[in-house]
Amino acid sequence: MESKKSIIDSATSTLKLESEAILGLIDYIDDDFVATVNTILTSQGRVIVTGIGKSAIIAQKIVATFNSTGTPAVFMHAADAVHGDLGMIQKDDVVLCLSKSGNTPEIKLLAPLLKLSGNKLVAMLGNIQSDLAKQADLILNTTVEKEACPHNLAPTTSTTAQLAMGDALAICLLQARNFQSTDFAKYHPGGSLGKRLYLKAGDIAAKNEKPSISPDAPVKDIIIQISKNRLGAVVVTENDEIRGVITDGDIRRMLEKHTNLENIKASDLMNTNPKKIDSEELALLALELIKKNNITQILVTKEGRYFGLVHLHDLLQEGIV
Repeated sequence: MESKKSIIDSATSTLKLESEAILGLIDYIDDDFVATVNTILTSQGRVIVTGIGKSAIIAQKIVATFNSTGTPAVFMHAADAVHGDLGMIQKDDVVLCLSKSGNTPEIKLLAPLLKLSGNKLVAMLGNIQSDLAKQADLILNTTVEKEACPHNLAPTTSTTAQLAMGDALAICLLQARNFQSTDFAKYHPGGSLGKRLYLKAGDIAAKNEKPSISPDAPVKDIIIQISKNRLGAVVVTENDEIRGVITDGDIRRMLEKHTNLENIKASDLMNTNPKKIDSEELALLALELIKKNNITQILVTKEGRYFGLVHLHDLLQEGIV
């Protein structure tokens, strides 16, 4: 069994080497990097990302990041390319080829074929003297001093550098396209992330009851309405207009001050300036307002009229929090 110190030292050394490698990439953000961004931006096609071995795995992640941030991309395995997959490349596509050495047999065979097709070839590699570098139109240099592997064999630092360079490229493209959170939501509709980006306050309020009461309603009716709808509040309305909101906290504070409840009405208890949100606003904003104002529910309006209530528990259930 390894000692605690040796495990910590090994992990720390790995992270240090990889972080230094990423910082070293800053020196390689050059004219070719700028030209790559502009080439992809002006292309009428997609980005075909290819590689072999561990580079192929990184290539798949880059494709996923491109697609989710507004840059259409397709993965093509370098070994499969020469057995028919070259057919997926269309005339306007830009090809991004990942390789540490740039000299593997598959890459040596593939690079000239890509050039014959007339597509722009961008090489992301760690050997700028390689065969791939000589064939490429543009080079993204991901050279690293050494792998984190103590034998300098297992791809670790080099693949981390490829991953980081791919992220840098994707974010530059995202910003150049003015890709907004609303665009992001279109590609991420599932899970809590998607809900934070597209679920509206009105979507949640529409699922709840719409408790309301008149200004002259007695305390008993107020308590019944609050308890019945389990939203912790009731909205006071008159002639379809919002007059205020009464929460369960208001009821507790009233009971602390008064023993005779006979003459107390809703108009005596209501907050005439409740926190509101339009039904078209994101549920995420509703959460921010609830937190900021230290409340548990918020009034939802549509075209200025009462639409419903959103409770903190609703946001918890939707995974917004």
